[in-house]
Amino acid sequence: MNNSYKTERIDTVIVGGGQAGLAMGYQLAERGLKFVILDAHQRVGDAWRNRWDSLRLFTPARYDGLPGLPFPAPRSYFPTKDEMGDYLESYAARFGLRIRTGERVDALSNDGQRFLVAAGDMRFEADNVVIATSPELVPHIPSFASELDPFMIQFHSLHYSNAAQLQPGPVLIVGAGNSGADIAMDVVKDHPTYLSGRDVGHIPFPINGFTATFIYPVVRFMFHRVMTVHNPIARKVRASLEAGHGLPLVRVKPKHLAAAGVERVTRVAGVEDGKPVLEDGRVLDVANMIWCTGYRPNYSWIDLPVFETGNVPTHKRGVVEQQPGLYFMGLNFQFSASSGQINGLGRDSAYIAKAIAGRKVHQTEAVAA
Repeated sequence: MNNSYKTERIDTVIVGGGQAGLAMGYQLAERGLKFVILDAHQRVGDAWRNRWDSLRLFTPARYDGLPGLPFPAPRSYFPTKDEMGDYLESYAARFGLRIRTGERVDALSNDGQRFLVAAGDMRFEADNVVIATSPELVPHIPSFASELDPFMIQFHSLHYSNAAQLQPGPVLIVGAGNSGADIAMDVVKDHPTYLSGRDVGHIPFPINGFTATFIYPVVRFMFHRVMTVHNPIARKVRASLEAGHGLPLVRVKPKHLAAAGVERVTRVAGVEDGKPVLEDGRVLDVANMIWCTGYRPNYSWIDLPVFETGNVPTHKRGVVEQQPGLYFMGLNFQFSASSGQINGLGRDSAYIAKAIAGRKVHQTEAVAA
């Protein structure tokens, strides 16, 4: 190993300091296991703080806490993205979780004895690695976007903060899922706004209304207890999500978009004379485009044979059996429909922590023998 690198030996490295990584750290700390959390952001919670200004969670505070610490707000309150970021930062401090911010992991491999984690000028040798970063790290923008008028402002929703980033004139938002609908409601206040994409459906009741207070517990039970990987319907939903199909609209409904003046249009098919062309042949003369077209998995930094077609990790409840000591946290449908949600992380992290603790016992017994 290059002597210019600083090398540290540690039992477990957790890659990612978001809610999944922090829940994992909590469970390991509860069991007295040594670990370090590596996070690319400069401050715990920045993955939330860096999202668009008007974003609020889709679940009320009573469902937004990680294991050991309820979210500090009234049970029916919907936290802002900054409040969620601050909660994660206070969570890490409350439990004294060892986290190194500003440490982007560049590579993960295995030398046959242990895992090797490269992060800048640091090298970590670990018996276990938990990958708790979202797999959706690369914003997806169609290749024909490069053919659009260079004077048009265009960027992915990942980089959207507020309408002040836009120039005067109409806005085309591509992608009619939850992020597209939310951002459309934001920009239509100051700009003529088009929303392009298929109708993904919507939840038929307001999430902050009287009806929701009775429905949330039922949905929570279904997502957490019924819609697991053992359920054939749940497996079909998971396959649909892995294929890139979006979820129904949660907060913003079609009637809200219509009332605000957002014009729904068909999908964008290409470019003509620097302008976007729709599937119905209509050419839109817009000054701004926001791509709410999702992300694509990027595990290129992992040099281990643990993926299926489409960069989907092979695992059972987050445990990668063909690479003992490797785990994933925070995946959609890791075990149930709640796995990709904040309130589902406690069970999944406890399961993986138990596996890590059991592995350590076997290793200790093997050395003693």
